[in-house]
Amino acid sequence: MSKLFDLSGRTALVTGSSGGLGLVMARGLAEAGAAVVLNGRDAAKLAAAKEGFIEAGYTVSVSAFDVADEAAVLAGFAAFDEAGIDIDILVNNAGIQFRKPMIDLAVADWRRVLETNLTSAFVMGREAARRMIARGKGGKIINIGSLTSEVARATVAPYTAAKGGIKLLTRSMAAEWAKYDIQSNAIGPGYIITEMNKALIEDKAFDAWVRGRTPSARWGTPEDLIGAAVFLASPASDFVNGQILYVDGGMLAVL
Repeated sequence: MSKLFDLSGRTALVTGSSGGLGLVMARGLAEAGAAVVLNGRDAAKLAAAKEGFIEAGYTVSVSAFDVADEAAVLAGFAAFDEAGIDIDILVNNAGIQFRKPMIDLAVADWRRVLETNLTSAFVMGREAARRMIARGKGGKIINIGSLTSEVARATVAPYTAAKGGIKLLTRSMAAEWAKYDIQSNAIGPGYIITEMNKALIEDKAFDAWVRGRTPSARWGTPEDLIGAAVFLASPASDFVNGQILYVDGGMLAVL
């Protein structure tokens, strides 16, 4: 493996990695040599995911806490400190979706989506950066954006606002932390085959729209995100900061 993409000797914390995109990206980082910390709210699911990593020969640990709960985040990082686990790479992947027209949307649901998808990335990034700065060895922060970091669709206003916020939060992180050799970037997935998108995938009209609207003429797979994750976590991206790398089959490039 080229040293540009070698993550040996580094530890990556991936939020929301008991399944879905987070689990696949975590496995990709592990394959590139990183020790991985899996995170989620469900301890049983994390334990099952951990077994798969152990069977593959990867260095892995788990940390169960809710990234939308600031007190839980602080306790989680305190536990890392006590255990001597230095987070070199943070992937802010945890997120939820909620579909409802804005005129019917309750503030509680708006806040829940914003707190999980946006505020958690700020709090996690803040705690990781504090420690990266103190160690003086730099680090990598990778936020997960979306096509809705750039454009909107009906019925997903909280998600769109959150992912639009991720774009400028990522730039704010770069503005403040680049001088400490911390690179803060984001990945913007297109339409990916995930459990969150199951209803859309099974909708024949929407499935046809995605395939027709995407130059690559297909849905993305979780594995399509591995290359971007490894690149942004590796020395290959040491002069890349404040950017969103869209992995969307070309959807945003065309009308």
